[in-house]
Amino acid sequence: MADGGDSYFMFFLILLNSFGAAASLALFALAIWVAVDGYGLYPISGVSGKDDIFAGAWIAIFTGFAFFCTTVFGILAVVKKSRLLVLLYLILMFIIFIFECASCITAVTHRDYLVGNSNLVKKQMLKYYGDNSPAGQQITVTWNRVMHEVKCCGADNPQDWIQYNSTFRMMYGTAYPWPQQCCKRLSNFEVADADGCKAGLNSALFNKGCFKHIESVFSRYTWSVSWYGFSVLMFMFWLMILTMVYYLKI
Repeated sequence: MADGGDSYFMFFLILLNSFGAAASLALFALAIWVAVDGYGLYPISGVSGKDDIFAGAWIAIFTGFAFFCTTVFGILAVVKKSRLLVLLYLILMFIIFIFECASCITAVTHRDYLVGNSNLVKKQMLKYYGDNSPAGQQITVTWNRVMHEVKCCGADNPQDWIQYNSTFRMMYGTAYPWPQQCCKRLSNFEVADADGCKAGLNSALFNKGCFKHIESVFSRYTWSVSWYGFSVLMFMFWLMILTMVYYLKI
């Protein structure tokens, strides 16, 4: 290659690969954040069998780290001006690119199925809350924590427990229209007004539903894995195109 503009092109590729390495580490970190599930909502997706958002996160952990390693290798290949190393770099980038496409598509498509509306989450809550099966225990613990922390009740509102048949209603009848976690509590975590909560008084009962919180969390997970992943893919696409040009000039 000529030393003039081609040397600048080489330095430009080195700069792009350095930026790509940083973006890949960010993808790796975001995917770990999703897989760890700091909000503790995995049981809601796991019990329904629609945990593909987390599957996409695990793929993104691999692709993020793989992109990082490959971009570092790409810097070496460009500096060495080796056609063989650059070709190997392009092949590796293409393979990782395909896996990252699968991660992004998997996460974004299943997000709409899981929390496109409240129906799936509500149906799951009514079926498993209070049930003694392993799935029921997971869902019960998860919903108890969400209702307590977010100060909400039911999927859309407390009326979910009354308007629809549920495992909770079959087990407890009409003695309590909704779980006690729907009741407002004192600083010592005791129910503030048990009778008022049973009667549905606004001063004693959480009136908002929990679905908006659940939808918000799964949307954050999806945007982290898919939309940031798509942005990384677009960057890597043009990086590969420019590297192909460099390969032809060597």
